[in-house]
Amino acid sequence: MLSIAAFRQGRFAQAFPSFGSERTGAPVVAFCRIDDQPIRLREPVMAPDALIVQDAHLLHQIDIFQGLKPDGYVLINSRRSFDELGLGAVAALLHPDRLATLPASEIAIQHLGRPLPNAVLLGGFAAMTGIVSLEAVIQAIETKFKGEVARRNVAAASEAYALFAGRIALPAPAPSEARP
Repeated sequence: MLSIAAFRQGRFAQAFPSFGSERTGAPVVAFCRIDDQPIRLREPVMAPDALIVQDAHLLHQIDIFQGLKPDGYVLINSRRSFDELGLGAVAALLHPDRLATLPASEIAIQHLGRPLPNAVLLGGFAAMTGIVSLEAVIQAIETKFKGEVARRNVAAASEAYALFAGRIALPAPAPSEARP
């Protein structure tokens, strides 16, 4: 949906998953490139500008921060702080205004009745970074979902966006590459 939101804003976007192991429950990494110029690369993102972590349980199982640019953004689906998550050392190396946790699964349960954090994280990421607008996020959600499901996902994404409304987002690097 991030690539759809960027495309809705008139930017070039590319998204693709990478499956390490072919077993159920194995970690999945997905990549998204966003740029103002056509994107010719077709390989995994090795030096992301941003990370969106949907499952905080994976934080210490794989090196998700490998290659993250020093001015990169990190958004983690959790109510806990970076210190509580055991990421104090990582956080110390990065810009504090570009690090955040968001109880996305909890917000999703309130709006959707299920812990599906995607739209919530997208709303939070949009507010945190300014890479895509809330309007573009809503359009992306309405492209993927219809009716009541779309309405509930829009409400969840909007709540997350509002949680970050008071934050001052630093300008995003260009081109932007996010690895959820």
